Amino acid sequence: MTALLSTVDLLAARERLAGRVVVTPTLEIPGSDVLLHLEYLQLGGTVKYRGALNMLLAAAAQGPVRRVVAASGGDTAVGAALAARTLGVPARVFVPSITPTQKVIRLSKLGADVVQVADLPAAFDAAAVDADEPGAVLVHPYDQREVAAGNGTLAFDLVAAVDRLDTVLVAVAGGGLLAGVVLGLRAAGRDGVRVVGVETEDCPTLDAALRAGRPVDVPFNGIAVDSLGAPRLGDIGFEVASTAGVESVLVSDEDAIAARDELWAERRILIEYGSAVPYAAVMSGAYRPEPGERVAVLLCGANTPRD
Repeated sequence: MTALLSTVDLLAARERLAGRVVVTPTLEIPGSDVLLHLEYLQLGGTVKYRGALNMLLAAAAQGPVRRVVAASGGDTAVGAALAARTLGVPARVFVPSITPTQKVIRLSKLGADVVQVADLPAAFDAAAVDADEPGAVLVHPYDQREVAAGNGTLAFDLVAAVDRLDTVLVAVAGGGLLAGVVLGLRAAGRDGVRVVGVETEDCPTLDAALRAGRPVDVPFNGIAVDSLGAPRLGDIGFEVASTAGVESVLVSDEDAIAARDELWAERRILIEYGSAVPYAAVMSGAYRPEPGERVAVLLCGANTPRD
């Protein structure tokens, strides 16, 4: 059986994106073995720009890209809209009604045609129909090979910045970023680094899939629903997570809020609740590093209001 995502995809994505995305830094906290990878400094304020741009560049190599279509709770839409603007083509994004106002405004400022629908499944359906024409390219939030590979290229930045690394904590949602990071570490020669998926108790896509032995529908609610509210883990995420032995760690909404507040109060890092979830795992004790374990916490998105 052919893998849905491979290291070949990651290496191809790195080549396509070279010189087109920000090389994001890693912050080492003095006196601590916890590192913060600052992917929220990516163009568009989100890792999803990597995946969207890689998707469009791969499509452009096969034929003209005339229009971009995306469905997302927010950040993939932002990444797709910015990638479309970068390539000079129009974008239409379908977002659920729960999408925060500031993200809708951001999308409009990026020049996207924003269509709000009832929920994320409805957004997926509408986007698939709208993209069914020559020259239109659909950008899925997580379950596309090129999207997952593009997002995973942040792993090359991480390993270039860190001499020793044992574990990476990654927010899950649909699992495309998680899968990309796992394969990105392998492509970078760090296949011994452990990857742990972190999700809120109200958006447990990975936890539910691992328990069931397959992706299953889950209710999604809570403070991080706009960024982590996938209806189920994607096939790419499940294949990589199950074969790589990735485990799920759950945190509460209160943990996510506290982590986001501390990052702002102590380090002047302002990120989304969903992006703060991996840090919440360490801060709350849901994930307890072993003595001397070097843990990188991925902070992946900053499309959030200041209050």
